Amino acid sequence: MTINELGIVLVTGVLQGSVYALVALGIVLVYRASGVFNFAQAEFGTTGLFAAFVAVEMWGWSYGWGVLFGLLAAVAMGLLTERLVIHPLRNASKVTLLVGTAGVALTAVGIQFWQNNEVPIRQMPKIVEGVAATPFGAAVTYQQLITFGVLCAVAVALAVFFRSPSGLAIQAAQQESTAAELVGISVRRVSMMTWGIAALLGGLAGVLAGPNTTFTAGFLTFGAGRALLPGLMAAVLAGMRSMPGAVIGGLVVGVVEQLGTLSALEQVHGAKALVLFVFLLAVLLLRPQGLFVRRAAT
Repeated sequence: MTINELGIVLVTGVLQGSVYALVALGIVLVYRASGVFNFAQAEFGTTGLFAAFVAVEMWGWSYGWGVLFGLLAAVAMGLLTERLVIHPLRNASKVTLLVGTAGVALTAVGIQFWQNNEVPIRQMPKIVEGVAATPFGAAVTYQQLITFGVLCAVAVALAVFFRSPSGLAIQAAQQESTAAELVGISVRRVSMMTWGIAALLGGLAGVLAGPNTTFTAGFLTFGAGRALLPGLMAAVLAGMRSMPGAVIGGLVVGVVEQLGTLSALEQVHGAKALVLFVFLLAVLLLRPQGLFVRRAAT
């Protein structure tokens, strides 16, 4: 193990963790609003990626308009999920809501397989081609730098948003919905806004991660992107409550995962997943409330 090897782990982990952080932000936002783990969060991203690909590669739209179309498709899926699944089940148990979001994800994956049987593997072009730098010997592409930059911009935008009237309304409805209704805050509108923002975050993760590799149905859930489980882990590190914690947690999960690529573990099959699960287990045993909150989410 050398300094260069550790440097590669850090650089690669932070860049990969940027995608995990975007997914984790959406998971935390929905959990704070509805108290449910959103298993459809990654599929918001995959749906947005497929929509962007169709617009750019099949319809001939410009890249910018194609990405915008993909993000709008993700947001539309999020809003439909809230209206057709979450709202009707609002008085159901949390387990029922969780299963409902899992059903949304599986439905989306099934539709993706159905619509892409002839060409199951796709390749989304990068926003900017080429390698930007090689710190410690790790090739950092412009696409990865753009992803990290978008994460930073999103983090700042969310911090500003949650200090605005709309953001304060979301927090009020999350903390005490009855009192919020009494002061004129529409909990139904707040729920729609929350799911729309979460779906937008998922869409960003999809359209930014997609160009890094080929993609298929379920890309961010269990495909080459595989960001759902790391995103959930990052959200757990954030205590399912802290938005800044979700960003930091995503980056931490990315770095910890890359520790499995060290030469000392090259003989261990599935070392990346093993290191990640051992780390999560240690956190849950030593600090079950997460690393960035004082009390555990209930």
